Amino acid sequence: MKSLKKQRRIQLISVAVVALIAATGLIGYGLRDGINFFRAPSQVLAEPPGPSEVFRIGGLVEEGTLRRGEGEEISFSVTDGGASVPVVFAGVLPDLFEENQGMVGTGSYINGTFQASEILAKHDETYMPKEVIDALKDQGVYVAPEG
Repeated sequence: MKSLKKQRRIQLISVAVVALIAATGLIGYGLRDGINFFRAPSQVLAEPPGPSEVFRIGGLVEEGTLRRGEGEEISFSVTDGGASVPVVFAGVLPDLFEENQGMVGTGSYINGTFQASEILAKHDETYMPKEVIDALKDQGVYVAPEG
């Protein structure tokens, strides 16, 4: 009798371990496209990512670089004070998007240009993503908002 209980217990633990491994694998597979790493312009230029890698870039929209092209195509540069990366975006920009303001873009770095699929801008006069603030502090150009 004791060996039958022990055998059932081992089987139950084995099934639980297999189920846990399968659940972890399914979660990882489901999130593979939803995980985007953040990079500052200095990091992008220091270690350029591959063209198939999707990531987020953030910083300030560099003054004098915002250009509107044909249709909905917009080009500008994003900077963290130490480096600038040219950005191209085809779409409608957020209403609060402007030069010298914080932004975060999602996309890929192809042939020296960040091809953005999504652009996010600040939501009020003091907001800036934490990653952008950290990158600006590292470059020594961050100025804390008043108030």
